[in-house]
Amino acid sequence: MSTTTVQTASRQHDGLTLETIRTDLLARARRLGAATLHEAAGRIGALPSGIKPVTTEMTLCGPAFTVHCPPLSNLQIHHALYQAQPGDILVVHVSGGTEAGYWGDILNEAAMARGLGGLIIDGGVRDTAGLAKMDFPVFSNGVCIRGTGKDYEAVAWLQEAVRMGEVMIRPGDLVMGDRDGVVVIPVDRVEEVVVKGEAREADEAAKIEKIRQGARTVDLYGFAEGAPTEIRSGAPFRGRA
Repeated sequence: MSTTTVQTASRQHDGLTLETIRTDLLARARRLGAATLHEAAGRIGALPSGIKPVTTEMTLCGPAFTVHCPPLSNLQIHHALYQAQPGDILVVHVSGGTEAGYWGDILNEAAMARGLGGLIIDGGVRDTAGLAKMDFPVFSNGVCIRGTGKDYEAVAWLQEAVRMGEVMIRPGDLVMGDRDGVVVIPVDRVEEVVVKGEAREADEAAKIEKIRQGARTVDLYGFAEGAPTEIRSGAPFRGRA
């Protein structure tokens, strides 16, 4: 089957039917990177810029497995590890309790043993010296040594939509993270966005070649049309005369 042909597939999780993302599309999305996917999708899906990888070499790309935790408790993450499927990206919302280290070397080892694809968390992590050496991508809102408790009475959810910043993340959505940041693409738009992203990359490669041959960016993007004929240092100006 052609990689541009829509293929429907699904999997079950505790009675929830999730649309799956083809392996070839995941590979193509990973090659494009977070910023290109964000632009190709119409500038949607960018998670807060404070969510960054433990090391700049870390990248992740896969379907979201969403986790809604009460603040300052990581008990729910332990349960999520054994509900998620290999390749899933844990997307953990900590209900505003950002000042804690919800994840460390123990959970990292457990996630690797399960074959999971990575972690996105809007709270803190710790044991980062060890995490940096492990083959498991971890993206967090920061590093925090403060420990978490185990809130057995709190209500929590797995595989329900969570919100990070302006982005609503639903189970199965594509999550792509690299050194530039993290983007989330709705699962039903993945193929469309990947195709547009590849076209965007080809267009940018052509523009870069022209720039190397002496072209100006203001001409390539049409910014010179209608621009002021003279721009003086220190003087205010507008993009259109």
